[in-house]
Amino acid sequence: MAQDLLKPGLTLVFCGYNPSLTSGQSGYHYAHPGNRFWRVLHASGVTKRLYRPEEDEQLLDLGIGFTNLASRPTRRADELTREEIQAGAKELREKLERFEPRVVAYTGIGVYRWFRATSKVSWGVQETFAVPGVTDVVVPSPSGLNRMRFEELVDHYRALAPFLS
Repeated sequence: MAQDLLKPGLTLVFCGYNPSLTSGQSGYHYAHPGNRFWRVLHASGVTKRLYRPEEDEQLLDLGIGFTNLASRPTRRADELTREEIQAGAKELREKLERFEPRVVAYTGIGVYRWFRATSKVSWGVQETFAVPGVTDVVVPSPSGLNRMRFEELVDHYRALAPFLS
């Protein structure tokens, strides 16, 4: 199971829907071979080199952490139940209040919709924040199930790099 990688004082926390089956088995975030997360981070300037899923814990030293809206691994996010989503949203808010990262990047517009229980979501920095003092940024899911072109993903993730400088 991919555990949260969180600590106080992080600059950026990535929040996905839930772990993939591969991440659930390996214990590493964004571990499915079809997931473009690690390549997108490097190409967008969020990380200076290409990391592998097995190195996810090393990103804590860069001020980057990981969590998910729900903890149960599934093949697809739409397999999560309404109860799991509601419980996960409550737990996520508590984590953000406790750890107070500077920015949370929600990796998928649906993650943020589910978390905030709203349909009024756009890409990028959100107008209102779920937790005071924590900037909410919505970026596309890097999952291979998302058909967005790699270059487009990179453009969206570039919005995160300035927060890390």
